[in-house]
Amino acid sequence: MKTFWLKSLILSLLTICLFLGSPTEAKASPTDNTCPEGMVFIPGGTFNMGSDAHYPSERSAQDITVNSFCMDKYEITNAKFAQFVKETGYITVAERPLSKEQFPDLSDDGRKPGSLVFQMAEPGAKKIGYLSWWKWTPGADWRHPLGPQSNINGKENYPVVQIAYEDVEAYAKWAGLSLPTEAQWEYAARGGLNDATYSWGEQYSEKKANTWQGLFPVLNTKADGYIGTAPVGAFKANGYGLYDITGNVWEWTSDWYRPGHNDQAHSLDPTGPSEKESFDPREPGVAKHVIKGGSYLCAPNYCSRYRPAARESQSPDTGTTHIGFRLVKSFKQPLG
Repeated sequence: MKTFWLKSLILSLLTICLFLGSPTEAKASPTDNTCPEGMVFIPGGTFNMGSDAHYPSERSAQDITVNSFCMDKYEITNAKFAQFVKETGYITVAERPLSKEQFPDLSDDGRKPGSLVFQMAEPGAKKIGYLSWWKWTPGADWRHPLGPQSNINGKENYPVVQIAYEDVEAYAKWAGLSLPTEAQWEYAARGGLNDATYSWGEQYSEKKANTWQGLFPVLNTKADGYIGTAPVGAFKANGYGLYDITGNVWEWTSDWYRPGHNDQAHSLDPTGPSEKESFDPREPGVAKHVIKGGSYLCAPNYCSRYRPAARESQSPDTGTTHIGFRLVKSFKQPLG
């Protein structure tokens, strides 16, 4: 009788374990707030997204709620992207020739692989055309960010650049993560200071982030120690432990761009407009994504978008020397 009772007890316990799942499966539960290595936990909450005090595209400030999520502590580095390429053999958009169908009027030479590279204006230039500081450069890609003669040797810990949106999606799929929405990105960038102008408070400081010091685009005094990108983590983290959330490089988000936030008030985890609804008045008809955070090219006399609420648009098929990314792990249901 005793042996029969023990066998019954063991069978019951095994049945319960099978029903509940293994300890590994329980650890992966969406109600668990454990973040992957290199990520920090961002507790969900409500905040005013946008700003009524700056550019029209940031208006109007709306109360938005986001669920908790995890976010990369640092921007994705050259080393991490190199690991992805090594394991997958992935070829970035900048390393592929331009499409003959998309650019039928270009010669074969004109369609050679390349990307956009920032070029400082000549000192003393009397007239500088808008955006004339961007130069299409054959041979520019993530391994050669400034052109074919450049490289990333010794810059393994710098943010990867010359990355188009398609490249980011491929990396995110490989990593099992996703790009942040604009709401997630902005909420995290504020670091708990939900009504502050900057991620650290109200007063702008050239020592707190990698931005442009001097008169853009002709003079950079390098007061923050860097003329271009900086190694990730070179400046103090915000309240949530996120580094370089201001300046260094702009960061891709998953949201399509449209000016303003007027249709997002009181929403939970908004994802922005659809691709068909995307609209940039400077280039009507070209669907673009939202980028956030500003970069080393943002200066008080130009751009000044080194604020959590600031936003800019970027065509998904183009990489540049000042746009990178970081990823998030979103939870399928709210955390308790």
